[in-house]
Amino acid sequence: MKTNLSRRQLAAASLGLAAAQRATSQVVVRPGAAQVAGPQAAMVSTYVSALDGFESRVNMGSFDPVAWTKERYRQMPMRLGFKAKTKAQALAWQKQLRTKLTELVGGFPATRVPLEPQTLEVRDFPTYRREKFVINTQEGMGLLGYLVTPKDKPGPLPAMICVPGHGRGVDDLVGIDDKGRDRTLRAHYQYDFALQCVELGLAAVAIEPIAFGCRRDSRAQARGLTNSVCQPTAGAALLFGQTMIGWRVYDVMRVCDWIETRSELNAKRIGLMGISGGGTVTTFGAALEPRIHTAFISCYLNTFLASIVSMSHCIDNYVPGILNWCEMYDVAGLIAPRPLFVESGEKDNIFPIEASIDSFNRVQKVYEVFGAAGNTSQEVFAGEHQFHGKQGLPFCVRHLSAI
Repeated sequence: MKTNLSRRQLAAASLGLAAAQRATSQVVVRPGAAQVAGPQAAMVSTYVSALDGFESRVNMGSFDPVAWTKERYRQMPMRLGFKAKTKAQALAWQKQLRTKLTELVGGFPATRVPLEPQTLEVRDFPTYRREKFVINTQEGMGLLGYLVTPKDKPGPLPAMICVPGHGRGVDDLVGIDDKGRDRTLRAHYQYDFALQCVELGLAAVAIEPIAFGCRRDSRAQARGLTNSVCQPTAGAALLFGQTMIGWRVYDVMRVCDWIETRSELNAKRIGLMGISGGGTVTTFGAALEPRIHTAFISCYLNTFLASIVSMSHCIDNYVPGILNWCEMYDVAGLIAPRPLFVESGEKDNIFPIEASIDSFNRVQKVYEVFGAAGNTSQEVFAGEHQFHGKQGLPFCVRHLSAI
């Protein structure tokens, strides 16, 4: 059958064939690179960068920004790293570093706005009561939380402030599924740890962090439950000379204010716990808020070098200039001598276990100088980046319930 093509169509077809032939003939395989045999060989390109073929003529290491920043890390002075040998020296160090850390996270408002607490809903369950409430934290900024209390325990109860990590927010701590319904099976990776606290006799105050759940803008909400607004919000904080860590820590401070207004809660027995990003809030929050009696850090305590410097993390992890003054374990050292439990997963791929163990060992030295080595402990569990709680929760109950 004869096909009639115009000259323009013939020309276009010829150009396309020529381009395909050139693409096939010009694929370059770098020396030492894996080669693919067969018909697909021509379609595989191992091109890495504009330095391909010039590796022997340049210092390839000088083009690796991660390696460069690690080398810069080794030059950081960390002027307020822990060096105290006596309790008096340790107290002076804490006072100095706490002041500097407050400055680094952006400071806190000089005046606290009225809380104006409001209860939105109260639900009764067989073994506990769940109250949904809102308060004001800063001018124009609201916070949502759940107060969950066991039915079989008389008050005033020790209160554990519970902070979730990255995900869909506080619902994942209090038994609410992604349809807003009550659930009975606990979901990976946070396993409703606020409810676990309640089962052990504590009151849980589970709070929604800025940028998650109901504390997001309409565009993020339209993109789904797990779409956070950490990037624009934490970025804006940096433009203001503040930090997301500072804002979230201030939320914890205002929740402590709210706990002091609740007669069923013991304001002298306030705990703080969180996983991942909630562990960040726990570390900095317990370091800067002296009303925190006991802290439980899950899957966060590490070093800035091994985690934040070496791999991609959310922008809400960054405190400008902090390495000029201290490492992460120094921040955790500000919690001493108050009770502190740390848990770390052996297979945690964003907070490497070796650095978590090393960091905890350094924190433990602070406790030893205070004569409070028994007030801190770490569990390394056979798991990934997930809440565990097997030793940590009983530790918190023991310390928060002590008279």
